[in-house]
Amino acid sequence: MCDNDIHQGLVEDWSVTRRMFMATGAAVGLAGAATAQAVANVTEKNVTIKTPDGSADAALFHPAGTGPWPAVLMWPDIMGLRPVFREMGRRLAAEGYVVLVPNPFYRNAVAPVIDGTFDFSNPESRKILFGYRAAMSDAAVDHDAAAYLGFLDAQPQVDKGRKAGVQGYCMGGPLSFRTAAVASARIGAVASFHGGGLTTDQPSSPHLLIPKTDAAYLVAVAQNDDAKEPESKTILRKTFDAAGKTATVEVYPADHGWCVPGSQAYNHDAAEKAWAALLAMYRTALA
Repeated sequence: MCDNDIHQGLVEDWSVTRRMFMATGAAVGLAGAATAQAVANVTEKNVTIKTPDGSADAALFHPAGTGPWPAVLMWPDIMGLRPVFREMGRRLAAEGYVVLVPNPFYRNAVAPVIDGTFDFSNPESRKILFGYRAAMSDAAVDHDAAAYLGFLDAQPQVDKGRKAGVQGYCMGGPLSFRTAAVASARIGAVASFHGGGLTTDQPSSPHLLIPKTDAAYLVAVAQNDDAKEPESKTILRKTFDAAGKTATVEVYPADHGWCVPGSQAYNHDAAEKAWAALLAMYRTALA
């Protein structure tokens, strides 16, 4: 992970509230199938998940009722579990999924780990988050992913006869690739939105895990990330082809962070396009 893989600039309103989402649905991307009424009918609860390294706090969402529905693990970006990711989890649950959004930094702090506006141009501020991320070794991520999926499968609302999905934003992109590899028999779909560090020259590069997975992929690339690493999309496409995976790798006309409301880079039209592509993949791969 490097600075270029992380959201850039000032995050002006990271704590987007439920009331704001409900009141301005079209403006922030809640228009469409997940109507305000459907989102309001989602059940949400805070949960604690035992892992080899301790207890992870997380948020669990599912439609009102008994289900069962397919499970989805949603890895947040570098700022972790916070109100806006709760809204994203709630929105996805309204589409008919049981969604778990963990606090990836539970080893260091309970979510939300950032209080107020966050400026990524400040080295001292970045140092805090990078320290949290550094505590997540590849092995630790693998153990966490297995624990999260095990927790999901223990929920009575989850349809264990259907494949599960995993999606991630920013740093969550590589974590999603790792999840698909550690639980290849369980994960049927993987989505990465402005994921950083998907292809590196290290033996631990996430793209090298693709042959070990059994999933369809959606990789939505930010235009400024592509400008910095134009060869990355080609590496991904070649790797998917060689492994015989169903995959879409697309550069979006939006900058890093465009999918997360409240981010300075948030782009409503591009975010809605990515959301529609995600749902289309899940409806096919998790059927």
